[in-house]
Amino acid sequence: MRAPRLPSSRAPWLPSSPGFWRSPVRGPWFTSVLGVVLLGGITVLFVTGLLSYAAYNPDLAPVNDQTPDKGLLGFYLFAWPTDPPWLYRLTQGVHVTLGLTLIPVLLAKLWSVVPKLFELPPARSLAHALERLSLLLLVGGALFEFVTGVLNVQLDYVFPGSFYPLHFYGAWVFFAAFVAHAVLKTPAALRNLRRPRTEENEPGSPSRAEPTVSRRGALGLVGGGSLLLFGTTAGHSFDGPLRQTAVLAPHGGPEPGPGGFQINKTAAYAGIDDRETSADAWRLVLVGRTGAVRLSRAELERLPSHSSALPIACVEGWSTSDQRWRGVRLRDLAALVGHDEPPDVLVESLQRHGAFRRAALRANQVADPRSLLALYVNGEALTPDHGHPARVIVPAAPGVLNTKWVARMTFGDL
Repeated sequence: MRAPRLPSSRAPWLPSSPGFWRSPVRGPWFTSVLGVVLLGGITVLFVTGLLSYAAYNPDLAPVNDQTPDKGLLGFYLFAWPTDPPWLYRLTQGVHVTLGLTLIPVLLAKLWSVVPKLFELPPARSLAHALERLSLLLLVGGALFEFVTGVLNVQLDYVFPGSFYPLHFYGAWVFFAAFVAHAVLKTPAALRNLRRPRTEENEPGSPSRAEPTVSRRGALGLVGGGSLLLFGTTAGHSFDGPLRQTAVLAPHGGPEPGPGGFQINKTAAYAGIDDRETSADAWRLVLVGRTGAVRLSRAELERLPSHSSALPIACVEGWSTSDQRWRGVRLRDLAALVGHDEPPDVLVESLQRHGAFRRAALRANQVADPRSLLALYVNGEALTPDHGHPARVIVPAAPGVLNTKWVARMTFGDL
């Protein structure tokens, strides 16, 4: 027969006292259910985050990635493919939408384990000390990753430094703590889920408050919050009426017209001067094996023209359906400066403000026949906000690598 639980000798008003945490909903079963959901969800977030980082081709010169001293953390990098053309739209849409959907689950999990942060003594054994350390790193890492991710989706760059290295290093710290915590706690969590959901299996305190909601009701509340976030966010990866449901995303429905689809940076924000992009002033400079070539927009229009139907997808999770682009193939531009086999290319923009004024593309992206220096979209000339007089469009590439207001392209070893 189990011995009765004795009242705590600690002052009940202190967080280290079991009596301080009065909710009867807290307990191993409730915490374990949330933990199993996060185990699957955070694993998907980590994998799709790595895929997003790889999509930037960060090993291609120091142009695309300014994360210092990443060392072995770059082991997973590979040349990002161009097929299927909606690949980045899928992976990043899943990453952002799932991350936002998991916020209520994460907050409920933190609420359920907060008493453990105040347990005394701080360490009863080496295993307990490791568990406490992983818990502190897990909580801090989770809050940092989710907060910076939400701010990035909302285009609120209030954190110091660049989002990319902050989120990159934070993800590795968080996931290392997450793996350590999962190894220590998953066996116990699975055992808790198999036990009957009775109070004797939920260690408590004599001072616990009367329940106002069941554990099942609490899970319903958490699940309802996640469904609400999903329903008000997922539409940013779609077009048509679904996009109107994305009230928590910073990009609403497009304006009508051939150029009426989403953008991140306007020409005004990027500091584009209309005089620089006029027909008289603008010239595209191509540099390669045989030297440099300067082309006006009119001369580009006289080159063989090709069309591609491609989407745009950005790191913030929003995307458009296929737009109909028309322009000159990147591989044909490479051939104009002596490259029969398409090489890597460095693309430079006229923009003065914001990141990715320069971006590099892999040879496989240049070689793809759908990769264009676009001059037209949906049957009309590019608007200033969409990159007039010319922009890059590449299948499956993150939006920031589809450089707008292109001024110079350097083909060859970077």
